[in-house]
Amino acid sequence: MAPPRHNDRMDPKQPKSPRRPARRARPQAAPDAAPPRPAAGAATRSGAAVLPAPPRALGFLSPRAWDRLRQYALLTRQDRPVGWLLLLWPTWWGLWLAAEGFPPWGTLVIFTLGVIVMRSAGCAINDWADRWLDPQVQRTRLRPVAAGRVTPNEALAVFAALIAVALGLVLLTNPKTIALAGVAATLAVVYPFLKRHTYVPQVWLGAAFGMSIPMAFSAVTGDWPPPLAWLVFSANILWATAYDTFYAMVDREDDLRAGAKSTAILFGDLDLAAIGIVQGCFLLAMALLGARAGLGEWYHAGLAAAGLVSAWQLWRARRRDRDGCFAAFHASHYAGMALFAGIAMHYGLG
Repeated sequence: MAPPRHNDRMDPKQPKSPRRPARRARPQAAPDAAPPRPAAGAATRSGAAVLPAPPRALGFLSPRAWDRLRQYALLTRQDRPVGWLLLLWPTWWGLWLAAEGFPPWGTLVIFTLGVIVMRSAGCAINDWADRWLDPQVQRTRLRPVAAGRVTPNEALAVFAALIAVALGLVLLTNPKTIALAGVAATLAVVYPFLKRHTYVPQVWLGAAFGMSIPMAFSAVTGDWPPPLAWLVFSANILWATAYDTFYAMVDREDDLRAGAKSTAILFGDLDLAAIGIVQGCFLLAMALLGARAGLGEWYHAGLAAAGLVSAWQLWRARRRDRDGCFAAFHASHYAGMALFAGIAMHYGLG
């Protein structure tokens, strides 16, 4: 029997020569190509962060100063105007109703700026108060205080500065308006702390946001607010409770884990039914306003449009998913805008 033929691949004693991978040609960079720049705020190899350069118009600012201003703008939600729009429309309802038409220019400017300033101050104190909660909530964990880009002391300093600006604005009005502004500021400061203690902070928010309505009446008339002003104030509480419950539904699961409270948690599976009832009461209160103030067809057209917006919100949030609830919340200001348009057109065209 013939011995097997020798085969190098079958001989275990023969060492195998390692295969060398084919060398790939390195792509040639263009001779004038600039090296890639790190993203703004990203850490370099040395560990130092690259701060964004200010725009050309603000070139006198250092990159660090510009970065702080950007963080403070995010802290006060300047990138999210829906918050101050929800406060602006009721304020303008009050101004136009008190003046029975276009209000004095000075009062209009003071209250419009005051809305933006006070909403910004409210965001700063809210993030300071919620620094225990925001890191645990998916939607808020990247806010400047929660993410560590703004310190709690900085947030308090921003709040104090904005309150000082708001005080300067309200001092341009009259003593009765100033007294009501003190109540409004107290409501705004207390609101963020209620999430630990009560299931209805949304109701308190409606009162804080609605104080601009009696203030507007006092600023225009120089007197204490009439019953009509408090009717609109009450309607605003209902409206804010409804739209802020949509907002709370976005965070409901995170809030439950963190131990925060809201109307979304209180209502549970009956959340949409409860919102529908509250919205219905709001529209009924605004219909009563139209009857008491003698508002005509333009106003009722705006009221009907607000009703359609409310119905769409309930439909959009019907699955209770985060995107649907957030979209329903964002649409809220269109109801306020429709009602303001109805009031303004009644006095301007009626």
